[in-house]
Amino acid sequence: MANSWFTQLPIPGLQAVVPVGGGDVNRAYRLDTTAGPRFLLTQPHQPASFYAGEVAGLKALAQAGVLAPRVVATGVNAGTAYLVLTYLERGRGSQADLGRLVAKLHQFPSPTGQYGFDYPYVGTSISFTNHWAADWATLFIGDRLDPLAAKLRRDGRWQATETARYQQARAVIVAALAAHHTTPVLLHGDLWGGNYLFTTSGAPALIDPAAFYGDREFDLAITTVFGGFDAAFYEAYQNAYPLAPGFAQRAHFYRLYYLMVHLDKFGGGYAASVAAELTAVLN
Repeated sequence: MANSWFTQLPIPGLQAVVPVGGGDVNRAYRLDTTAGPRFLLTQPHQPASFYAGEVAGLKALAQAGVLAPRVVATGVNAGTAYLVLTYLERGRGSQADLGRLVAKLHQFPSPTGQYGFDYPYVGTSISFTNHWAADWATLFIGDRLDPLAAKLRRDGRWQATETARYQQARAVIVAALAAHHTTPVLLHGDLWGGNYLFTTSGAPALIDPAAFYGDREFDLAITTVFGGFDAAFYEAYQNAYPLAPGFAQRAHFYRLYYLMVHLDKFGGGYAASVAAELTAVLN
């Protein structure tokens, strides 16, 4: 984008703009200003409301006492939606501290006593309504798994065999969740190893949330998909907020979901992993 676009942002004292990695959804920049560095996300051809869900998620993390970037400004500039955040410089820290931070997050209750969020999840390939639900299965299966399965079949990534196996796994998940007591708490929603950092002071922080209120096992299971969390993380979490018996098996429900999202977004490279999780649910 032209330099003039950046100078029109409501950010005083802008000194330099440096492109940085922003994931698979946004363009991202570091803004050096007289008040310190800022982190800018942009999305062309989107309204000012594009980042409303992320803004709400970051504010919820702050309310829960979890260190995360703070919102500086958001809006639209010349047809491009933007979100400006405080910039967290990276350092080194303790996985045990991170485990305790996530346990703290998971003790922040839903303000409605229900599962969901005030804003939808908006992805590049699929979106979820996050409509409030009285029970966890309604949200997780009805608003997440079932729409994903339908889209995978519709797009040709699944054939009749995979759809039939999903229906068998779905029945297992329905029965297991009916027997499992849950409490709606604040979730990060996309807690893989790229969505946390340690600041220069060593404090753990969470970034890029897809927040909603759900079963905390959802977040914990996602941490196991791609790695990046070590034994100290899980030990500290368990000591701070012990998980219920049976988590190891229920974790496959959420691993299945997360890998289905990646199959939908990135294609056949995830087909074998999804098949393995279906098998794990059924065994």
